[in-house]
Amino acid sequence: LSLMALGSSAPEILLSCIEIAGNDFYSGELGPGTIVGSAAFNLLVIIAVCISSIPDGEVRYIKAISVYHCTVLFSVFAYIWLLLIVTVISPDAIEVWEA
Repeated sequence: LSLMALGSSAPEILLSCIEIAGNDFYSGELGPGTIVGSAAFNLLVIIAVCISSIPDGEVRYIKAISVYHCTVLFSVFAYIWLLLIVTVISPDAIEVWEA
């Protein structure tokens, strides 16, 4: 699962790193939006496809609900942290400690 997550997010992360390095460590137009968009797509669309692929009349349950709660908690934290970094803490600049 981690290898799949790395493979699906690697292009966005690499694009963001290249853009930040090319802008003297100031965030550009692509970086934060690309990563947030990719994460939102992975979180919402892929889950929706998995849910809609369940045949009619069948029910599936989440057995490891604690893993699901952990994923939701850290996803929400990551979105809030990114929002704080880009808009409040250091607008338009990415510092090393924020990474």
